[in-house]
Amino acid sequence: MGNEYILSIDEGTTTTRAIIFDHDGNKIVSSRRTIDAILPNPGWVEQDPNQIWNAVQSTIAMSLIESGVKPDEIKSIGIANQRETTVIWDKETGKPIYNAIVWQSRQTADLANKINSEDLKIIRNKTGLVVSPYFSATKIRFILDTVPGAQEKAEAGQLMFGTINTWLLWKLTDGKSFKTDVSNASRTMLFNIDTLDWDDDLLKMFNIPKAMMPEVTSNSEIFGYSENNQFYGATVPISGMMGSQQASLFGQMAFEPGMVKNTYGTGAFAVMNTGTTKAISDNRLLTTVAYKIGDKVNYALEGSIFVAGAALQWLQDEMELIKSSEQSSEMAQNSENQNEVYVVPSFSGLGAPYWDDLARGAIFGLTRGTTDADLVKATLQSIAYQSKDIIETMSSDSNIPIQSIRVDGSASQNEYLMQFQSDILGIPIQKSNEMETTSLGAAFMAGLAVGFWKDLDEIRTVFKHGEEYVPTMKEDQRDDLYFGWKNAVEATMMFKHTK
Repeated sequence: MGNEYILSIDEGTTTTRAIIFDHDGNKIVSSRRTIDAILPNPGWVEQDPNQIWNAVQSTIAMSLIESGVKPDEIKSIGIANQRETTVIWDKETGKPIYNAIVWQSRQTADLANKINSEDLKIIRNKTGLVVSPYFSATKIRFILDTVPGAQEKAEAGQLMFGTINTWLLWKLTDGKSFKTDVSNASRTMLFNIDTLDWDDDLLKMFNIPKAMMPEVTSNSEIFGYSENNQFYGATVPISGMMGSQQASLFGQMAFEPGMVKNTYGTGAFAVMNTGTTKAISDNRLLTTVAYKIGDKVNYALEGSIFVAGAALQWLQDEMELIKSSEQSSEMAQNSENQNEVYVVPSFSGLGAPYWDDLARGAIFGLTRGTTDADLVKATLQSIAYQSKDIIETMSSDSNIPIQSIRVDGSASQNEYLMQFQSDILGIPIQKSNEMETTSLGAAFMAGLAVGFWKDLDEIRTVFKHGEEYVPTMKEDQRDDLYFGWKNAVEATMMFKHTK
């Protein structure tokens, strides 16, 4: 296709990346910047929306400079983003009225806990979600309650709400495009996954004015064009938008019902494509929109682990047991205990299938002989145990046996973790050759909209398999270890530090 490329903006929880891909799905360059967390109170996590936007601008510029790709060679832009994170800004000034409230933040737990049982059922039926401060609705309500005059301004149409994709689209187009896509909309707790639009009953329930909500679109169409000289005068279409986990599913080419991917990032996210049929979980997994291309909608089952790679960061920064995440694999392999130590890293509550916002981290099985290596190994194992919780529940709820898991994310580079994950699940684990599958998924969506790739069949030719891990653990050992994990989780949930 000559010198033509797709640029992906991958705005994650801790880093912003700008990645340029060629037609064969090869990564030409990747530029990144770190995003600071603002922690005003225990359990609260916020970010500066303007810092996020500045990071996007600088990484775009860096990627073009480092690659030598000319701005007019960028065929299209795709956006993948941390989901649920909530930004509200003034329509006239373009300035956020409050920090972005990050998906991890528990600051709206009281609002979520006040929702009555009847409304819980309504929300579940309409959105496919369980009620949690994790989603955007309570975050919007918090900001409107906290900022003086915000409710009145919202009702007058003077405020705009967006998850990070909408904020970036609005900034990239210099305020000309105010849109979101179905994958991000389905994570707000305000979106009806049957009608594929904002739900009036839910907006009324949370007293959120519809005037502040963006237009909902598919994942692959032209949403607007770049302005503000980000591309040195070239006008580039923005034609792909996806929430991070759906983008990873798509980037792993899990296009068929029953295909599962697990991303090990700050948290860990297992997503199963259920096709055009919604699978309703009996175990509080989430039913969500995977993606929409044209008129066709694919749904997914999803389970989220709040702490995965963040547990390795905890070992490094707070506990000072490791100097890098790479070191954790070697230490785990050097541990000589019999796996009797369990770490439950519920630093900000437990996600699916437990959904316990008040749970806090715990360690079980300590003895006088427990070493640093034992604690590191148990922490790595906790990520695999949590993933098993979700993946086995997923198989049960969908009635689809899972034959293998496609994995990506930074922690998927940890050899010990991947082997233990395969062992504790009893199924093969397959890594993608390209670790940036979230960015790749957004690139695919953007490219499909502008004819860079013709269809899904052409995209399938791009996929390259990476390393595979196969189980070697005996079944009785697997069962014993998992039994111990379930006991550790139960004990963790029983302990509450307040009355």
